[in-house]
Amino acid sequence: MPTEDAADEVPWLSRDQQEHWIALIGVISTLPPALDAQLKRDAGLNMYEYQVLVQLGDSPQATVPMSDLAMLASGSLSRLSHAVGRLERAGYVRRVVCREPGRRTAAVLTEAGRAKLEQTAPGHVREVRRLVIDALTPEQLAALGGAARRVLEVTAPDIAARLHL
Repeated sequence: MPTEDAADEVPWLSRDQQEHWIALIGVISTLPPALDAQLKRDAGLNMYEYQVLVQLGDSPQATVPMSDLAMLASGSLSRLSHAVGRLERAGYVRRVVCREPGRRTAAVLTEAGRAKLEQTAPGHVREVRRLVIDALTPEQLAALGGAARRVLEVTAPDIAARLHL
């Protein structure tokens, strides 16, 4: 049991801070599964696989080294390897060896993958609008975006820098 002095040193959350924190935890806990469910139902992809396709689709030549892609899609190399394997079997992605810089494996978006991305994006955007964008005023959305960027700069500065946040 902490001593009274030790308890006094803890920067406890105020009631308002607790309420905001609990609301954030609720969003973190419920939004990803909701988006994942829509993607699985409508496109047969999970959210992570979709993010991999998006990152590849947004890159020049639709090619990204696997280590970079893992960071951009917010996953480990192991998770990415499994996802790319599933996407390869579906014909959406293929792996190639890059010679610059060094010898690295990269993922490449195939034409079928680009078609899948173009087919999937409208439904995903509709769900993002329904769950987040249209549920907020423009001021709330701007505040949420600013807060999310700031938290990402603290929790994952390398990702924030790569995403140009």
